[in-house]
Amino acid sequence: MPIFNRKLKIFSGNANLKLAEEIAEYLGVSIGESKVSRFSDGEIHVKINESVRGADVFVIQPTCEPVNDNIMELLIVIDALKRASARRITAVVPYYGYARQDRKARARDPITSKLLANVITASGAMRVITMDLHAGQIQGFFDIPVDHLPGVPILAEYFLSKNLENIIVVSPDLGGVTRSRDMAERIGASIAIIDKRRPEPNVAEIMNIIGDVDGKTVVMIDDIIDTAGTITQGAAALLERGAKEIYACCTHGVLSGPAIERLQKSPIKEVVVTNTIPLPEPKAIDKMKVLSVAPLLGEAIIRIHEDLSVSKLFA
Repeated sequence: MPIFNRKLKIFSGNANLKLAEEIAEYLGVSIGESKVSRFSDGEIHVKINESVRGADVFVIQPTCEPVNDNIMELLIVIDALKRASARRITAVVPYYGYARQDRKARARDPITSKLLANVITASGAMRVITMDLHAGQIQGFFDIPVDHLPGVPILAEYFLSKNLENIIVVSPDLGGVTRSRDMAERIGASIAIIDKRRPEPNVAEIMNIIGDVDGKTVVMIDDIIDTAGTITQGAAALLERGAKEIYACCTHGVLSGPAIERLQKSPIKEVVVTNTIPLPEPKAIDKMKVLSVAPLLGEAIIRIHEDLSVSKLFA
């Protein structure tokens, strides 16, 4: 859908340039001319090479690995645009890093997702677009509007196209039940829940499975697959309970540490992720399917630019 208003501009840091290019192509515009470079000591330098005065600017930058570098790129690009007199700056953060540090789980813990919200706002962003926050309440950490887009519709459409039979959607933990129920309603399936505990970060122990998965095709859904411990342990437990075959999907394929090796060796038939985070070749495996979120983010940008409702995209 071409956008002919010269006042809409798309800029990108280095975090996921390919996604930014897909979004720009969907909108029918070019990515704004800018350069993000490093001084010899590692400091980030940003140069905006075209006028943005009075423009409605969208900065595409997930805060994925390397997380801290990408956060600083985002902040500096926004600051440069603000000082160049952009009319409105929207931070498009498909993957919001530090989202798992959203509360004080122990004494003296930081709430880093709130800190990140503060610095994004202080840098000059006037609005944020993001996808599948690890905790929905993070929207309330911002004092500016947040458009929180779900990844479930994209994932559900893909699984509907596969025409699978006797499906059950499984939530890998109690916190993901709402997401799993949404997925189940969209593909016409029932749900089950894995009861697990986390003795420490990135370590999961499967305690029990709530629901009947015997003889069924399982679709496990989560917001993030990080080290893949939860998803692979869950798949093994589901097989023990008689599951016929297992698919796994998520919005954000963080895939850190041993994730690729675990997924490759697991009984999971296919792993479906979106491209909110770039997946370099070393992270690509045969059983992985990557879906694009560019049309969804592009539509959100169009609606915000034209002052239309974004909630229509959630249906």
